[in-house]
Amino acid sequence: MNRLPGLDLLRAIAIAWVMIFHSYIIGGWGHYGGVEKIGWMGVDLFFVLSGFLIGSQVLKPLAQGQAFSFTDFYLRRAFRILPVYLLVVAVYFIWPSMREYPGIQPLWQFLTFTVNLLIDAEHNLAFSHVWSLCVEEHFYLLFPLLAWWLARRPSVPKFIAVCIAVVVGGMFLRGYTWLHFMGPVKGVDQNSYGNAFLEGIYYPTWSRLDGLLAGVVLAVLRIYRPARWAQWGQRANGVLIAGLVVVGLAIWLFQDRTGFAATLLGYPLLSVGMGLLVWAGAHENSLLARARVPGAGWLAMASYSLYLSHKLVFHGVEAAAGRWLDGHGVATFLGYALAVLAMGALLHYAVERPFLQLRRYVEGLRSRRSFAGTAPAQASADAA
Repeated sequence: MNRLPGLDLLRAIAIAWVMIFHSYIIGGWGHYGGVEKIGWMGVDLFFVLSGFLIGSQVLKPLAQGQAFSFTDFYLRRAFRILPVYLLVVAVYFIWPSMREYPGIQPLWQFLTFTVNLLIDAEHNLAFSHVWSLCVEEHFYLLFPLLAWWLARRPSVPKFIAVCIAVVVGGMFLRGYTWLHFMGPVKGVDQNSYGNAFLEGIYYPTWSRLDGLLAGVVLAVLRIYRPARWAQWGQRANGVLIAGLVVVGLAIWLFQDRTGFAATLLGYPLLSVGMGLLVWAGAHENSLLARARVPGAGWLAMASYSLYLSHKLVFHGVEAAAGRWLDGHGVATFLGYALAVLAMGALLHYAVERPFLQLRRYVEGLRSRRSFAGTAPAQASADAA
């Protein structure tokens, strides 16, 4: 899929929002009228974007009746995800003083992307933001298999049934966790209450599939119902307004972020709102696509490196220059922001891009070998 400026803008907003949120919860660097307190929603926007883009990539060949190469898909994901990730993991474990928190989960959990399922939120919060990457990795692993199975005998009722199962299953698991592990300690043991929220509701993959599902539904509409997709694209700005309204309702519901109502209904509602924003951003006639925000394209391009490294940078700047920077308003913000952007740029240009170039080279080799292997067979068939 070609780069879409509306989606790049949304990705830039998502990464900026998340980093502002983490700067707020780690050290209180920055107060922006309350928007920093809900910056965690940027991750849900990332999930919808990922569901849409990866969903489109997987579904397009299946919809055209082509063979889907699992090897090519997982190879592309490995080249995209692993180089920068493994480097950041190495920093966390080789230089413990760089961590934003002292405690960290065992190395094997980072290598197997199981941190979000096994985390001890009371003691091991260093590099805890990797939980969202774990969710995405589980999606990359399982979604192509599910899509391939569903595409063998396409069925609208079957697809709808799977969607309902994902949403209702997530609601049930979050509700059960709240009633049995959070409710009994609410107002009695706040520490246990907060840890139960992180470990049982916020981090686990099975609790956070709503955003990815919203993105996949958009991909299904785009690939399997192109006429309807184009028709609704003419109303992209109306969809954008509807998305903002639904996200606003979700923000209102999440005023008590760990409450039962937000736990049960908030994530599906937020995902619908973010899905509408992504729907609008994917159409060239929307305000999102036509907006020209300086630096948004670069932020979107470097968002992965920025996401992985920003807490390390926050902690490093605080340790090295916090006594001079902190408490100076705009100067404080600029000091931390410039450091984060510099590290993100270093990782993107020195690690991400070279490995993406290597990926293209490997893909070219595989394509030529595949062509060389099929050419003799085709020649024999032509001769026959």
